[in-house]
Amino acid sequence: MKIHAIQTGTVIVKQRQMQGKGHGTQRLLNTMFDKEWSEPLPIYAWVIEHPEGVLVVDTGETARTAEPGYFPWWHPYYHLAVRVQVAPEDEIGPQLRALGIGPEDVRWVVLTHMHTDHAGGLPHFPKSEILVTRSEYEAAKGIKGQARGYLPQHWPLWFRPTLLTFEPVPFGPFSASHTLTKAGDITLISTAGHAPGHMSVILQEGEQSIFFAGDPSYNQRLMLAEALDGVAADEQAARATLRAIHTFVQQTPTVYLPSHDPDSARRLSERETVAQGE
Repeated sequence: MKIHAIQTGTVIVKQRQMQGKGHGTQRLLNTMFDKEWSEPLPIYAWVIEHPEGVLVVDTGETARTAEPGYFPWWHPYYHLAVRVQVAPEDEIGPQLRALGIGPEDVRWVVLTHMHTDHAGGLPHFPKSEILVTRSEYEAAKGIKGQARGYLPQHWPLWFRPTLLTFEPVPFGPFSASHTLTKAGDITLISTAGHAPGHMSVILQEGEQSIFFAGDPSYNQRLMLAEALDGVAADEQAARATLRAIHTFVQQTPTVYLPSHDPDSARRLSERETVAQGE
């Protein structure tokens, strides 16, 4: 089974977004007005060539972010707290084709959540089944979604995702899960907190797991520290998610792959588990 890391450009955020300070509104303000920026961070999407069909985890960002007016002028986050750099050739569609995979060959697209750097590449997948949690979709749509920082105004007109409501089926320390493949080797788990309906994907590969995290943490070190980010939609849920992930990687040899960790692609290539990289 081949697994590919696809980097769809870079994003620069405030240091306080990566590791937050304070609570509630003050936490958000500390992030927005932080004077320290991160280094350029990768925006990763993941491709799993599974015997049951090609699976894409997140679609990365779009080069349209460079267009005037793409980000809403009235939303302070996009003007104060983020800088995105994506070239047309960075988008997931061209990169898939370079791997010999047509976007039309993708069976499933799993969106860990619907922030633009994870859902911006949606237009490449009109023929795929797109899975989103129902709670995430509800949080992201409409004017209220825009106020929360989502960009539903840029969703393709054909976008009709499969809405997933997790059953209370435990998977290790996670209280809710959904088995995607008939083989039972790919499991979707609820990792709410950073976004209301955030989920992650776990692939069991032999004796170890590959954990396609999304954004519960911005890197592995912050996950091990259970350090909450500065923009989490639900602080309590985010802390519970970090605690569950930390427990999981202690119990199971795990390659942990956050979407913006500069070391994620290397860890995937080398199959470096958390214990090896500590």
